[in-house]
Amino acid sequence: MEAITMLRSGNSLRFTAKKVEEHQGFGVDLGGVKSPDDFVNALVPWIEALGEVRPDLLDKLAQDLAKAKGAKLPPRLSVVPSSDYPEKS
Repeated sequence: MEAITMLRSGNSLRFTAKKVEEHQGFGVDLGGVKSPDDFVNALVPWIEALGEVRPDLLDKLAQDLAKAKGAKLPPRLSVVPSSDYPEKS
């Protein structure tokens, strides 16, 4: 039997103490999460840090999530140095 790690009732979420502790191990604090919006807000700092430290891993995660949902990722944008374009007058 699989252990319960999250309880959901309507728009309310609750995580078990064990699951909160596990997520803290990789930098996500679920201690105050009580709604789906709280969950998203708890993930944002982790996602931003992952994007800075391991953008390749973040890209892989995004691709896998999109694939699991049957969605397509938007096309990648590339940064072009401003020196490549003359200033307009």
